[in-house]
Amino acid sequence: MSGADERLRPPRLRVGDVLRVGAAGLRARPARVTLSALGIAIGIATMVAVIGISSSSREDLLRRLDRLGTNLLTVEAGQTVFGGQTRLPVGATDMVRRIAPVTSAAATGTVDATVRRTGKIPKSVTGGIAVRAADVELLTTLQGAVRAGTWLNAATARYPAVVLGPVAAERLGLTGPGAQVWIGGRWFSVVGVLDALPLAPEIERSALVGFEAAERYLDFDGHPTTIYERSADAAVEAVRQVLPRTVDPQNPEEVNVSRPSDALSAKAAAAGAFTGLMLGLGAVALLVGGVGVANTMVISVLERRREVGLRRSLGATRGQVRVQFLAESLLLSALGGVAGAALGALASTGYALSKGWPAVVPPWAFGGAIGATLVIGTLAGLYPAMRAARLPPTEALAAT
Repeated sequence: MSGADERLRPPRLRVGDVLRVGAAGLRARPARVTLSALGIAIGIATMVAVIGISSSSREDLLRRLDRLGTNLLTVEAGQTVFGGQTRLPVGATDMVRRIAPVTSAAATGTVDATVRRTGKIPKSVTGGIAVRAADVELLTTLQGAVRAGTWLNAATARYPAVVLGPVAAERLGLTGPGAQVWIGGRWFSVVGVLDALPLAPEIERSALVGFEAAERYLDFDGHPTTIYERSADAAVEAVRQVLPRTVDPQNPEEVNVSRPSDALSAKAAAAGAFTGLMLGLGAVALLVGGVGVANTMVISVLERRREVGLRRSLGATRGQVRVQFLAESLLLSALGGVAGAALGALASTGYALSKGWPAVVPPWAFGGAIGATLVIGTLAGLYPAMRAARLPPTEALAAT
Protein backbone atom coordinates (compact mmCIF):
# COMPACT_ATOMS: atom_id res chain seq x y z
CA MET A 1 0.00 0.00 0.00
CA SER A 2 1.40 3.42 -1.02
CA GLY A 3 1.92 6.35 1.34
CA ALA A 4 -0.83 8.33 -0.41
CA ASP A 5 -3.35 5.50 0.16
CA GLU A 6 -2.32 5.34 3.80
CA ARG A 7 -2.97 9.09 4.21
CA LEU A 8 -6.42 8.80 2.58
CA ARG A 9 -7.43 6.00 4.89
CA PRO A 10 -9.76 7.34 7.66
CA PRO A 11 -8.44 6.91 11.21
CA ARG A 12 -9.93 4.10 13.25
CA LEU A 13 -12.15 4.93 16.21
CA ARG A 14 -10.93 3.35 19.40
CA VAL A 15 -13.35 2.19 22.09
CA GLY A 16 -12.63 5.26 24.19
CA ASP A 17 -13.27 7.53 21.23
CA VAL A 18 -16.60 5.83 20.50
CA LEU A 19 -17.71 6.22 24.14
CA ARG A 20 -16.70 9.89 24.25
CA VAL A 21 -18.52 10.67 21.01
CA GLY A 22 -21.63 8.77 22.17
CA ALA A 23 -21.62 10.46 25.58
CA ALA A 24 -21.25 13.89 23.94
CA GLY A 25 -24.39 13.25 21.89
CA LEU A 26 -26.33 12.34 25.05
CA ARG A 27 -25.09 15.34 27.05
CA ALA A 28 -26.39 17.67 24.37
CA ARG A 29 -30.00 16.57 25.09
CA PRO A 30 -30.23 15.89 28.85
CA ALA A 31 -34.01 16.20 29.27
CA ARG A 32 -34.83 13.86 26.39
CA VAL A 33 -32.16 11.39 27.47
CA THR A 34 -33.49 11.37 31.04
CA LEU A 35 -37.05 10.64 29.94
CA SER A 36 -35.95 7.89 27.55
CA ALA A 37 -33.71 6.27 30.17
CA LEU A 38 -36.60 6.42 32.63
CA GLY A 39 -38.64 4.03 30.47
CA ILE A 40 -35.79 1.50 30.49
CA ALA A 41 -35.26 2.04 34.23
CA ILE A 42 -38.91 1.31 35.05
CA GLY A 43 -38.87 -1.96 33.14
CA ILE A 44 -35.58 -3.13 34.66
CA ALA A 45 -36.57 -2.01 38.17
CA THR A 46 -39.81 -3.96 37.90
CA MET A 47 -38.05 -7.13 36.81
CA VAL A 48 -35.26 -6.92 39.41
CA ALA A 49 -37.73 -6.07 42.20
CA VAL A 50 -40.02 -8.98 41.29
CA ILE A 51 -37.11 -11.42 41.18
CA GLY A 52 -35.71 -10.08 44.45
CA ILE A 53 -39.04 -10.20 46.30
CA SER A 54 -39.75 -13.71 44.99
CA SER A 55 -36.27 -14.91 45.97
CA SER A 56 -36.58 -13.35 49.43
CA SER A 57 -39.98 -14.97 49.96
CA ARG A 58 -38.67 -18.34 48.81
CA GLU A 59 -35.61 -18.07 51.06
CA ASP A 60 -37.84 -17.23 54.03
CA LEU A 61 -40.00 -20.26 53.23
CA LEU A 62 -36.98 -22.56 52.98
CA ARG A 63 -35.66 -21.32 56.29
CA ARG A 64 -39.03 -21.87 57.90
CA LEU A 65 -39.14 -25.40 56.51
CA ASP A 66 -35.65 -26.03 57.88
CA ARG A 67 -36.80 -24.89 61.32
CA LEU A 68 -40.12 -26.73 61.25
CA GLY A 69 -38.83 -29.87 59.56
CA THR A 70 -40.36 -31.89 56.75
CA ASN A 71 -40.80 -35.06 58.82
CA LEU A 72 -44.27 -34.22 60.17
CA LEU A 73 -47.17 -36.38 58.93
CA THR A 74 -50.84 -36.03 59.74
CA VAL A 75 -53.41 -38.81 59.89
CA GLU A 76 -57.10 -38.06 59.45
CA ALA A 77 -60.27 -40.08 59.07
CA GLY A 78 -61.39 -40.46 55.48
CA GLN A 79 -64.68 -41.52 53.96
CA THR A 80 -66.35 -44.86 53.39
CA VAL A 81 -67.01 -46.21 49.91
CA PHE A 82 -70.55 -44.83 50.25
CA GLY A 83 -69.32 -41.31 51.12
CA GLY A 84 -69.93 -41.48 54.86
CA GLN A 85 -67.50 -40.00 57.36
CA THR A 86 -65.37 -42.48 59.30
CA ARG A 87 -63.78 -42.13 62.74
CA LEU A 88 -60.31 -42.98 63.93
CA PRO A 89 -60.12 -45.60 66.74
CA VAL A 90 -59.82 -44.27 70.28
CA GLY A 91 -56.42 -45.95 70.74
CA ALA A 92 -55.04 -44.91 67.34
CA THR A 93 -52.48 -42.51 68.79
CA ASP A 94 -50.94 -45.19 71.02
CA MET A 95 -50.71 -47.53 68.03
CA VAL A 96 -48.86 -44.88 66.03
CA ARG A 97 -46.38 -44.37 68.87
CA ARG A 98 -45.48 -48.06 68.68
CA ILE A 99 -44.04 -47.69 65.16
CA ALA A 100 -40.27 -47.96 65.64
CA PRO A 101 -39.05 -44.86 63.72
CA VAL A 102 -41.75 -42.62 65.26
CA THR A 103 -40.22 -40.11 67.68
CA SER A 104 -43.44 -38.44 68.85
CA ALA A 105 -47.16 -38.50 68.16
CA ALA A 106 -50.14 -36.53 69.46
CA ALA A 107 -53.78 -36.14 68.57
CA THR A 108 -56.59 -33.62 68.53
CA GLY A 109 -60.31 -34.27 68.42
CA THR A 110 -63.04 -31.99 67.21
CA VAL A 111 -65.49 -31.03 69.97
CA ASP A 112 -69.08 -30.02 69.24
CA ALA A 113 -68.99 -26.73 71.12
CA THR A 114 -68.48 -23.04 70.53
CA VAL A 115 -66.19 -20.56 72.27
CA ARG A 116 -67.26 -17.00 73.10
CA ARG A 117 -66.31 -14.24 75.51
CA THR A 118 -69.69 -14.45 77.25
CA GLY A 119 -72.64 -16.79 77.34
CA LYS A 120 -74.93 -14.00 76.20
CA ILE A 121 -73.55 -14.07 72.65
CA PRO A 122 -75.62 -16.31 70.31
CA LYS A 123 -74.17 -19.76 69.61
CA SER A 124 -74.21 -19.01 65.90
CA VAL A 125 -71.51 -16.37 66.40
CA THR A 126 -68.34 -18.47 66.50
CA GLY A 127 -65.78 -16.23 64.84
CA GLY A 128 -64.53 -19.28 62.97
CA ILE A 129 -62.98 -20.69 66.17
CA ALA A 130 -63.05 -24.47 66.58
CA VAL A 131 -62.92 -26.26 69.92
CA ARG A 132 -60.53 -29.22 69.98
CA ALA A 133 -59.45 -31.75 72.55
CA ALA A 134 -55.65 -31.94 72.58
CA ASP A 135 -52.95 -34.29 73.86
CA VAL A 136 -50.43 -32.78 76.24
CA GLU A 137 -47.77 -33.99 73.77
CA LEU A 138 -49.22 -31.89 70.92
CA LEU A 139 -46.95 -28.87 71.30
CA THR A 140 -43.84 -31.06 71.41
CA THR A 141 -44.86 -32.95 68.28
CA LEU A 142 -45.64 -29.76 66.37
CA GLN A 143 -42.43 -28.13 67.67
CA GLY A 144 -44.52 -25.13 68.61
CA ALA A 145 -44.11 -22.49 71.27
CA VAL A 146 -46.31 -20.63 73.74
CA ARG A 147 -46.46 -16.89 73.17
CA ALA A 148 -47.91 -16.14 76.59
CA GLY A 149 -48.79 -18.30 79.59
CA THR A 150 -48.30 -22.08 79.64
CA TRP A 151 -49.27 -25.16 77.68
CA LEU A 152 -51.60 -27.87 78.99
CA ASN A 153 -50.08 -30.37 81.42
CA ALA A 154 -51.26 -33.48 83.22
CA ALA A 155 -53.07 -31.34 85.79
CA THR A 156 -54.69 -28.61 83.70
CA ALA A 157 -55.73 -31.09 81.00
CA ARG A 158 -58.24 -32.55 83.49
CA TYR A 159 -59.93 -29.27 84.40
CA PRO A 160 -61.70 -26.38 82.58
CA ALA A 161 -58.51 -24.84 81.20
CA VAL A 162 -58.02 -23.75 77.60
CA VAL A 163 -55.08 -22.71 75.41
CA LEU A 164 -55.88 -20.49 72.45
CA GLY A 165 -54.26 -20.47 69.05
CA PRO A 166 -52.95 -17.04 67.97
CA VAL A 167 -55.77 -16.43 65.49
CA ALA A 168 -58.41 -17.56 68.00
CA ALA A 169 -56.96 -15.28 70.67
CA GLU A 170 -56.99 -12.31 68.29
CA ARG A 171 -60.62 -12.92 67.35
CA LEU A 172 -61.57 -13.12 71.00
CA GLY A 173 -59.65 -9.95 71.79
CA LEU A 174 -57.23 -11.67 74.17
CA THR A 175 -53.44 -11.35 74.36
CA GLY A 176 -52.57 -13.60 77.25
CA PRO A 177 -53.80 -15.81 80.10
CA GLY A 178 -56.00 -14.78 83.01
CA ALA A 179 -59.32 -14.28 81.22
CA GLN A 180 -62.24 -16.70 80.99
CA VAL A 181 -64.16 -17.78 77.90
CA TRP A 182 -67.54 -19.46 77.55
CA ILE A 183 -67.29 -22.96 76.06
CA GLY A 184 -70.12 -25.46 75.90
CA GLY A 185 -72.20 -23.79 78.56
CA ARG A 186 -69.52 -23.18 81.17
CA TRP A 187 -66.50 -21.00 81.86
CA PHE A 188 -62.99 -22.12 80.93
CA SER A 189 -59.88 -20.32 82.17
CA VAL A 190 -57.39 -19.24 79.52
CA VAL A 191 -53.95 -20.51 80.60
CA GLY A 192 -51.96 -19.77 77.46
CA VAL A 193 -51.79 -18.39 73.92
CA LEU A 194 -49.77 -20.20 71.28
CA ASP A 195 -47.32 -18.75 68.80
CA ALA A 196 -47.81 -19.26 65.05
CA LEU A 197 -47.83 -22.85 63.76
CA PRO A 198 -47.29 -22.74 59.97
CA LEU A 199 -47.52 -26.53 59.62
CA ALA A 200 -50.81 -26.70 61.54
CA PRO A 201 -52.88 -23.60 60.66
CA GLU A 202 -56.01 -25.34 61.96
CA ILE A 203 -54.53 -25.21 65.47
CA GLU A 204 -54.00 -21.45 65.14
CA ARG A 205 -57.78 -21.01 64.81
CA SER A 206 -58.68 -23.33 67.71
CA ALA A 207 -59.41 -23.34 71.40
CA LEU A 208 -57.59 -26.35 72.88
CA VAL A 209 -58.68 -28.24 76.01
CA GLY A 210 -57.35 -31.46 77.46
CA PHE A 211 -58.83 -34.81 76.39
CA GLU A 212 -60.03 -35.58 79.92
CA ALA A 213 -61.61 -32.16 80.33
CA ALA A 214 -63.32 -32.43 76.94
CA GLU A 215 -64.82 -35.81 77.90
CA ARG A 216 -65.86 -34.61 81.34
CA TYR A 217 -67.30 -31.18 80.53
CA LEU A 218 -68.03 -31.10 76.78
CA ASP A 219 -69.39 -34.61 76.02
CA PHE A 220 -66.42 -35.48 73.82
CA ASP A 221 -66.49 -39.13 72.66
CA GLY A 222 -62.71 -39.65 72.84
CA HIS A 223 -62.18 -40.38 69.13
CA PRO A 224 -59.22 -38.42 67.69
CA THR A 225 -59.85 -36.42 64.54
CA THR A 226 -56.24 -35.72 63.55
CA ILE A 227 -53.02 -37.44 64.62
CA TYR A 228 -49.73 -35.58 64.21
CA GLU A 229 -46.63 -37.74 63.95
CA ARG A 230 -42.90 -37.12 63.63
CA SER A 231 -40.29 -39.68 62.70
CA ALA A 232 -36.68 -39.81 61.58
CA ASP A 233 -36.16 -38.00 58.28
CA ALA A 234 -34.92 -41.09 56.50
CA ALA A 235 -37.96 -43.10 57.59
CA VAL A 236 -40.73 -40.64 56.67
CA GLU A 237 -41.83 -42.45 53.50
CA ALA A 238 -41.66 -45.86 55.15
CA VAL A 239 -43.78 -44.64 58.07
CA ARG A 240 -46.18 -43.02 55.64
CA GLN A 241 -46.79 -46.37 54.00
CA VAL A 242 -47.59 -48.24 57.24
CA LEU A 243 -49.63 -45.57 59.01
CA PRO A 244 -53.05 -46.40 57.46
CA ARG A 245 -52.84 -50.10 58.35
CA THR A 246 -51.48 -49.29 61.80
CA VAL A 247 -54.24 -46.82 62.63
CA ASP A 248 -57.10 -48.88 61.23
CA PRO A 249 -56.04 -52.44 60.34
CA GLN A 250 -59.52 -53.39 59.14
CA ASN A 251 -60.10 -50.38 56.84
CA PRO A 252 -56.74 -48.79 55.96
CA GLU A 253 -58.21 -47.30 52.79
CA GLU A 254 -60.41 -45.07 54.96
CA VAL A 255 -57.38 -43.32 56.52
CA ASN A 256 -55.82 -40.23 54.93
CA VAL A 257 -52.13 -39.46 55.47
CA SER A 258 -50.55 -36.18 54.37
CA ARG A 259 -47.40 -34.15 54.87
CA PRO A 260 -48.10 -30.51 55.88
CA SER A 261 -44.78 -29.28 54.47
CA ASP A 262 -46.03 -30.22 51.00
CA ALA A 263 -48.57 -27.41 51.30
CA LEU A 264 -45.80 -24.89 51.92
CA SER A 265 -43.88 -26.23 48.92
CA ALA A 266 -47.01 -25.87 46.78
CA LYS A 267 -47.31 -22.30 48.02
CA ALA A 268 -43.78 -21.62 46.78
CA ALA A 269 -44.68 -23.08 43.38
CA ALA A 270 -47.76 -20.84 43.19
CA ALA A 271 -45.60 -17.85 44.08
CA GLY A 272 -43.28 -18.83 41.22
CA ALA A 273 -46.19 -18.70 38.77
CA PHE A 274 -47.13 -15.24 40.05
CA THR A 275 -43.50 -14.17 39.64
CA GLY A 276 -43.62 -15.27 36.00
CA LEU A 277 -46.65 -13.07 35.43
CA MET A 278 -44.97 -10.05 37.01
CA LEU A 279 -41.81 -10.63 34.98
CA GLY A 280 -43.99 -10.58 31.87
CA LEU A 281 -45.36 -7.19 32.90
CA GLY A 282 -41.80 -5.98 33.51
CA ALA A 283 -40.79 -7.18 30.04
CA VAL A 284 -43.66 -5.20 28.53
CA ALA A 285 -42.50 -2.08 30.39
CA LEU A 286 -38.95 -2.73 29.14
CA LEU A 287 -40.22 -3.08 25.57
CA VAL A 288 -42.05 0.24 25.87
CA GLY A 289 -38.83 1.79 27.15
CA GLY A 290 -36.97 0.37 24.15
CA VAL A 291 -39.49 1.98 21.81
CA GLY A 292 -38.84 5.28 23.59
CA VAL A 293 -35.08 4.91 23.04
CA ALA A 294 -35.62 4.13 19.37
CA ASN A 295 -37.84 7.19 19.01
CA THR A 296 -35.22 9.36 20.71
CA MET A 297 -32.47 8.11 18.41
CA VAL A 298 -34.56 8.58 15.24
CA ILE A 299 -35.29 12.21 16.22
CA SER A 300 -31.62 12.67 17.07
CA VAL A 301 -30.61 11.53 13.58
CA LEU A 302 -33.08 13.94 11.97
CA GLU A 303 -31.87 16.85 14.09
CA ARG A 304 -28.18 16.13 13.49
CA ARG A 305 -28.12 15.65 9.74
CA ARG A 306 -25.76 18.60 9.30
CA GLU A 307 -23.41 17.08 11.87
CA VAL A 308 -23.50 13.75 10.03
CA GLY A 309 -22.87 15.46 6.68
CA LEU A 310 -19.93 17.39 8.12
CA ARG A 311 -18.36 14.26 9.56
CA ARG A 312 -18.82 12.38 6.32
CA SER A 313 -17.28 15.24 4.31
CA LEU A 314 -14.27 15.22 6.66
CA GLY A 315 -13.64 11.55 5.95
CA ALA A 316 -15.79 9.58 8.41
CA THR A 317 -17.01 6.31 6.94
CA ARG A 318 -20.55 4.99 7.08
CA GLY A 319 -19.42 2.39 9.58
CA GLN A 320 -18.04 5.04 11.91
CA VAL A 321 -21.28 7.03 11.77
CA ARG A 322 -23.23 3.85 12.38
CA VAL A 323 -21.06 2.96 15.38
CA GLN A 324 -21.46 6.47 16.82
CA PHE A 325 -25.25 6.37 16.91
CA LEU A 326 -25.32 2.74 18.02
CA ALA A 327 -22.98 3.66 20.87
CA GLU A 328 -25.34 6.46 21.91
CA SER A 329 -28.26 4.04 21.98
CA LEU A 330 -26.30 1.51 24.05
CA LEU A 331 -25.14 4.15 26.51
CA LEU A 332 -28.67 5.49 26.86
CA SER A 333 -30.06 2.01 27.54
CA ALA A 334 -27.20 1.13 29.90
CA LEU A 335 -27.86 4.33 31.87
CA GLY A 336 -31.50 3.33 32.36
CA GLY A 337 -30.56 -0.29 33.05
CA VAL A 338 -28.07 0.49 35.81
CA ALA A 339 -30.45 2.96 37.45
CA GLY A 340 -33.33 0.49 37.16
CA ALA A 341 -31.29 -2.37 38.64
CA ALA A 342 -30.31 -0.20 41.61
CA LEU A 343 -33.90 0.94 42.17
CA GLY A 344 -35.22 -2.61 41.87
CA ALA A 345 -32.68 -3.92 44.37
CA LEU A 346 -33.55 -1.15 46.84
CA ALA A 347 -37.28 -1.79 46.42
CA SER A 348 -37.00 -5.55 46.92
CA THR A 349 -34.68 -5.12 49.93
CA GLY A 350 -37.01 -2.62 51.56
CA TYR A 351 -40.05 -4.83 51.01
CA ALA A 352 -38.27 -7.94 52.33
CA LEU A 353 -37.10 -6.15 55.47
CA SER A 354 -40.60 -4.78 56.08
CA LYS A 355 -41.91 -8.38 56.01
CA GLY A 356 -39.12 -9.73 58.17
CA TRP A 357 -37.69 -11.81 55.29
CA PRO A 358 -34.02 -12.22 54.43
CA ALA A 359 -33.19 -9.76 51.64
CA VAL A 360 -32.04 -11.79 48.63
CA VAL A 361 -31.37 -10.44 45.14
CA PRO A 362 -29.71 -13.13 42.97
CA PRO A 363 -26.56 -11.95 41.14
CA TRP A 364 -27.96 -13.34 37.91
CA ALA A 365 -30.79 -10.81 38.17
CA PHE A 366 -28.26 -7.98 37.76
CA GLY A 367 -26.51 -9.79 34.93
CA GLY A 368 -29.83 -10.42 33.22
CA ALA A 369 -30.82 -6.76 33.67
CA ILE A 370 -27.62 -5.49 32.06
CA GLY A 371 -27.91 -8.07 29.27
CA ALA A 372 -31.52 -7.06 28.60
CA THR A 373 -30.58 -3.38 28.38
CA LEU A 374 -27.79 -4.11 25.92
CA VAL A 375 -30.14 -6.12 23.73
CA ILE A 376 -32.79 -3.40 23.89
CA GLY A 377 -30.18 -0.73 23.17
CA THR A 378 -28.86 -2.61 20.16
CA LEU A 379 -32.29 -3.25 18.70
CA ALA A 380 -33.49 0.30 19.41
CA GLY A 381 -30.39 1.93 17.92
CA LEU A 382 -29.90 -0.31 14.89
CA TYR A 383 -32.36 1.41 12.54
CA PRO A 384 -31.43 5.01 13.50
CA ALA A 385 -27.73 4.16 13.13
CA MET A 386 -28.25 2.63 9.69
CA ARG A 387 -30.37 5.60 8.64
CA ALA A 388 -27.68 8.04 9.75
CA ALA A 389 -25.01 6.05 7.90
CA ARG A 390 -27.01 6.11 4.65
CA LEU A 391 -27.36 9.91 4.58
CA PRO A 392 -25.38 11.34 1.59
CA PRO A 393 -22.95 14.07 2.77
CA THR A 394 -24.24 16.70 0.30
CA GLU A 395 -27.87 16.11 1.27
CA ALA A 396 -27.06 16.16 4.97
CA LEU A 397 -25.09 19.44 4.69
CA ALA A 398 -27.92 21.06 2.73
CA ALA A 399 -30.50 20.17 5.44
CA THR A 400 -31.78 23.00 7.56
